[in-house]
Amino acid sequence: MKMTALSLLAILTSTAAAGAEPASPRPVSLTQEPLIMRLNKDEFRIAFGINGEHCGVSGCSGMIHYRVDWKTADGTRRSERKHVSYTVSPLAPRTIAVDRQYFDTAEGQHTTDVVKVRVDAITSAALIVQ
Repeated sequence: MKMTALSLLAILTSTAAAGAEPASPRPVSLTQEPLIMRLNKDEFRIAFGINGEHCGVSGCSGMIHYRVDWKTADGTRRSERKHVSYTVSPLAPRTIAVDRQYFDTAEGQHTTDVVKVRVDAITSAALIVQ
């Protein structure tokens, strides 16, 4: 009796898994490469265009984890890990997230250049509507 019940449960489980829909695509993606804006010798804004078409009627929010490679005029090179949060409003197809950053080794003493911005990961979770 126990063996029959376990066999039946295994068959039902495997049948349900076989008929399951494939995982939905990632809820958010970038619309383009990050946009880097220089505001001062060492002050930058890094903007991320976010495609949130798959967030649905509740919207979603999350974090963009990224790495910035930068260099100073004297040749010093650095790489830093950063993150910025975002929110896609309900029924909105797109949004932007902008991060304010200073890159220098001596508090505004050098002109710095952002060499590259690489996105490592994008997290996403549905917004809770109350």
